[in-house]
Amino acid sequence: MASKLPLPPLALLFLVLLPPLCSSWLPADDNDAAVSRSVFPMDGDVAWVVQVSDLHISAYSPERAADLALLGTALRAIRPHLLLVTGDITDAKNRQRTTSRQDEYEWVTYKKTIDAIAGSGGIDKSRIFDIRGNHDTYGVPYRGGKLDFFSTYSVNSQLKRLSTISSILLQGDRSYQFLGIDDTMSVGIRYPANLFGHPTDKRIEAVNSELQYWTNHSNVPVTKVVFGHFPMSFTTSSEKGQRYESVFARQSVSAYLCGHLHAKVSKQLWRYHKMRTTEGHKSSFWEWELGDWKDSRLLRILAIDGDAVSFIDQTLKQVLQTSILVTYPTDSRSMNMLVSEEWSMRNDINVLVFSHEVIRNVSARVFDSHSEFKIVEEIPLQLVASSSAQRPLFHAKWNAENYKSPSPTRYWLQVFVLDSHGVKISSEQRPFSVEGKMAIPTSPWLNYLVFEVQWEDMYQVLMRSNMAFTIVLLFIPKLLYHFVRRSSSYQRWVVSVLSSPIQQKKAYFWLVWFLMEGTRSNPFWFCMVIYVLWLIKMPWFWGHATSENGEIAQMYLSGWSMPFHDGGLTGNKLGNPDVLVITLPFLYLMVVPVIVLVYSLFAEKAIVYLRHSRRIEYSADSANMHVESAYLLPVAPGALLMKFSDKMVSAMIQFCGSWTRRALLLACLITAAIHLKLCSRLMSAYGMVPVALSPPLTWMPLLLLGSAAYCTKLHAD
Repeated sequence: MASKLPLPPLALLFLVLLPPLCSSWLPADDNDAAVSRSVFPMDGDVAWVVQVSDLHISAYSPERAADLALLGTALRAIRPHLLLVTGDITDAKNRQRTTSRQDEYEWVTYKKTIDAIAGSGGIDKSRIFDIRGNHDTYGVPYRGGKLDFFSTYSVNSQLKRLSTISSILLQGDRSYQFLGIDDTMSVGIRYPANLFGHPTDKRIEAVNSELQYWTNHSNVPVTKVVFGHFPMSFTTSSEKGQRYESVFARQSVSAYLCGHLHAKVSKQLWRYHKMRTTEGHKSSFWEWELGDWKDSRLLRILAIDGDAVSFIDQTLKQVLQTSILVTYPTDSRSMNMLVSEEWSMRNDINVLVFSHEVIRNVSARVFDSHSEFKIVEEIPLQLVASSSAQRPLFHAKWNAENYKSPSPTRYWLQVFVLDSHGVKISSEQRPFSVEGKMAIPTSPWLNYLVFEVQWEDMYQVLMRSNMAFTIVLLFIPKLLYHFVRRSSSYQRWVVSVLSSPIQQKKAYFWLVWFLMEGTRSNPFWFCMVIYVLWLIKMPWFWGHATSENGEIAQMYLSGWSMPFHDGGLTGNKLGNPDVLVITLPFLYLMVVPVIVLVYSLFAEKAIVYLRHSRRIEYSADSANMHVESAYLLPVAPGALLMKFSDKMVSAMIQFCGSWTRRALLLACLITAAIHLKLCSRLMSAYGMVPVALSPPLTWMPLLLLGSAAYCTKLHAD
């Protein structure tokens, strides 16, 4: 297959020289819309690239960088057109992993390692593209500053490709566009409140324009692949509510590549997006997350063959073994696309074989799953002649009509390879559909939770539902108590229910009694109301949101409010919904339990009064003795207690006696321990003194629990 360049040489030269010029087209304030363009010639119409993600090069785990030597060796066998490094290049954490900070040593290590990889892998450094991940921005106050080491040591920075959008075109018999997007926050909030990608309206519009640009300026078909660090589930909407999914669908993007979630979270995080464009057309694209290099040593080889995109993932804990990537037909479970009107059946098989050995023989076998996987056909493949003697593409013709089937998983393909040492290697069996039909398997619940749930929306649901529940927990019992405490009919109902056997009592009675008893202490109730209102509108705590010596910032339920250099505060909150890793544990593990425990302590106090009144009733039968009880109802204790049988009172005293209080105090201690653990993590992350001096977060839960326990203890003996 002869190589051809549809663009004239001068135009190609102009586009190659474009990257250093493009950033100067836009002022610094418009960097979100800046695009760096690169164009590379390509032999033939099959391209393949290597992706690695989440290297997490650490000063405390030198083996991560050392093992990247295996990547250099693998690149020499794979000979990719591009190497994509999709974020989290360095770890940026201390040895205990309790706080985050940029470490220049880690970046110097990365630069030396990537230089060594380029040398040993035989890949031109201009074909290596790296982008930021959230770890690469931890603690960076602003881009281009002294702590922004990406702008000094990354490959993109060395080649003056510091725009947030990298547009790469591989030009051959077809054109293949790879578009890299850096969606990290412009102000790098420190760990853990730095979890999401944050595109802006300008960047989304620039991505849309750049994807459209090559469609308009290429006289051959263009297949488009986008790569970034953050999955769509961990990417927020822009200021105007725009999202990438609609842009990718409108621009006919084939696939989106990302990292961020690591293989330990869940494996094979693949998602097929189907949607309608604003013009009413159906469109779709694949989203494929790659596990991390940090612990799993994973790399991905991705190939584009015409409009078909396929990949294999490899664990690189030793020298790369012979790898087989079928570029066509694609796997019907995870790579096929819905058939479009322009789709046509192809009568060929294309296979890439990557090996350090000389390949002697390649063949493909087709199996019929409806006939106990019997071999239907065996097809020999031949090495494709090209101007590049190192091109590892094998090709064969077949009659695709023979494999038309209403089932996308009836026919399966397996490729067998024989090298010069007589070693036989085979690929895994994979289903295919020559008609482009799909058989997407059901995702496990964990995969669905982390990869298909939109966590920006989920945070709002979880946060608002918690706030609504807390407000109901505070106000409804108080209002109910206010309206019924002088109701004689309610008193008669309570007496009748209390007089019946315990087994006949309704559960809602005990719940109503418990909630109303908990709200009877006005000082405590008002303190809890003010505390919850503070958490909703006022800052939770203060701390070093960026660098360790940075200015103190305020964290709200809606994000961080960062100071200007003149001491003022920004109007917009940063890091929303990134703060969910702080707010949700605190709301669910602290605020609600504290309110429930305070209610419980005061309800237990009422039972203590009941026990005390019972003792008085049995010790002295004096008609002129009137005990003023703090019980829920304004009824004389004697009149109420006469309704109880001795057995019932004894059972209640035994059930709600001293062991109940011990259990409540133990629950208070456990809650306090959880609170101190949460606070210690925040102190490690954002500074001990600023967080320790923040009463709403650090001291109020302990004060509420301690005061409630002390006040109820006064009446317990």
